[in-house]
This record gives sequence, structure tokens and C-alpha cells, in this order.
Amino acid sequence: MTSNCSFEEVDYVMKYLELAIYIPIFLIGLSLNIIALVVFCLFLRRWTETTIYMTSLALMDLLLLLPLPFKMHATNHCWSGQFQGFCSFLESLYFVGMYGSIYTIMCIAVDRWVAIRHPFKAKQLRSPKVARRVCMVVWVLALASVSPTMYRLPKADQGNFSCFHRFSDNVWSPLVIICVEVFGFLAPALVVVCCSIQTICALQQSGQNSPKSRACVKIIYSSLSAFLVPFTPIHLAILLQFLVHQKVIEDCGSRTSISLFIQVAMCLGNISCCLDALCYYFIAHEVRSTKHTIRLSLSQRRGTLSSVEV
Repeated sequence: MTSNCSFEEVDYVMKYLELAIYIPIFLIGLSLNIIALVVFCLFLRRWTETTIYMTSLALMDLLLLLPLPFKMHATNHCWSGQFQGFCSFLESLYFVGMYGSIYTIMCIAVDRWVAIRHPFKAKQLRSPKVARRVCMVVWVLALASVSPTMYRLPKADQGNFSCFHRFSDNVWSPLVIICVEVFGFLAPALVVVCCSIQTICALQQSGQNSPKSRACVKIIYSSLSAFLVPFTPIHLAILLQFLVHQKVIEDCGSRTSISLFIQVAMCLGNISCCLDALCYYFIAHEVRSTKHTIRLSLSQRRGTLSSVEV
């Protein structure tokens, strides 16, 4: 990479843009997720599979939100070298929240797909106990995946440094980026999209285009958008920045544009915390609304089996 390419203009823009984006996201997301946890833990009569997944997702979103005040401070201030370890901890916390949220949303989509597409098997495959185990696995995997890089994220400078900026070359190695892109986003996104499409088709068929079925379909589309809109630009930007580090892209104008793109994408990606919180109500409504659909699907399948046997 050439060294005469200046990013001062990008840094100047982001100083103000990050604050304008982070402050409302932090305040709104923190309030909504805390309210959701209070409702889940104190006011709901019993824990269902959906409630357990949504509680885990709210906790993941809080992990994503808590480092934001430190990110806002780091945008305008360099940190002393003695805070390298604390910076690494905050960065790891942020990525645990992000990828934990991605996999938790994937689990919600799979759970919904099993309930709608395979109602006979759902009683064996779905239970609060299974949901708790799945959430525990997601947490363990998220923590285990990020822990090895905890102390390798910032550059090993002796003096002051910019936290959350300019990660070390180890982070941009081909192996790390392939794992992030494939296992961190593409694989879960494929599962979420496939499960959502099949669930929508099942609802439209079994519900016979009823108002409840149409409402559930709209909710699933909204949940799918809440997944793809925040996380797709982030991982596209990571891929482009990887090409810059591999010297595939060397043009200064392209590099500055990519630098601005990845920082804006990372900022806007935090809106998932707000979108998830808004989806909690609609998902809970979907669960109540689809009970009739599931019962209708079961009765239709029993009728089909009876006619075949006759």
C-alpha cells in the first residue's frame, strides 16, 4: 500500500457523523432492550422457546450497545498505551454481541420454521429446555471465537493509539476474514433467508390468505429485513477493506471511499439493537397469531392422512 494516501478528511467527517448516529442508537436501543428484559423476566407468566431466544437476543444487543460510549470517546481522543488491554476487551465485547445476535436471530428463524413446517415433530424438537441449551451454545461459540483475538486487535504501539480503529494485520489475514464472512454472516444469512421463505410459503398455504396469515407474513418479512439491512453492508465493507489490505485495491480514491464506507456501515449496523427491540413485540404477536395456523395445519394434515388411509 502506498503511504501518501491521506484519510484525514474521512476521520474529520466521522468525528461528527459517529456522534450523530451513536447517541440516538445508544439511548433508544438501551431503553428498549432493558424494557424488553424487564417484561420477559418479571411480567411473563411462563418461559417459552420464543421468550428464551428473545431474552438471549436482548442480552446480546446490550453487549453491542455497552461499548458505544467508549467508541464515541475514542473517535475524538487517543488513548494511552496502558489501556490496550481494556480496548481489546471492549472490541471483543462488541463483536461477541454482533455475531451472537446474528446466530440468535438464525435460531429464532429455525425455531419458527420447525413450528410451522413440521408441526408433528415440533413437540419433540422444540421445548424451553432445548432453547436454553441452544442459547448457551451460541454464547459459548461467540465467546470462544472472539477470545483468541482479544489481545491482537489493536496495533502493538507503545504510545497513544486509537481504540476501535486500525486493527492489526493479523485481523486482516485471509483465514480470519474467510471465517468472518462465511461462518459469521453468509451461512447464518442463508439459513435465515431459506427458513423465512419456507415459513412464509407454509403460512400462505395453511392460512388460506387469512388476515392472521398475512400479518404473520409481514412480520417475518420485517424480521428478515431487520437482519439483512444492518449486517449486509458491514460484511461487504469488511470484504472491500480486506482487498485493500491485500493490495488488490491500491487507488487512493477507492481506499478513502472504502474507509468511509466501512466506518459508516459499522455505525449504522448498530441500529440492529433498535430494530431487534421493536421486533420483540411483533414476534410475540406472531407466536400468538400462528397458534391457530399451526392447529389448522395439523388438522389439514390429519385429514390428508385419513383420506389416504381410506
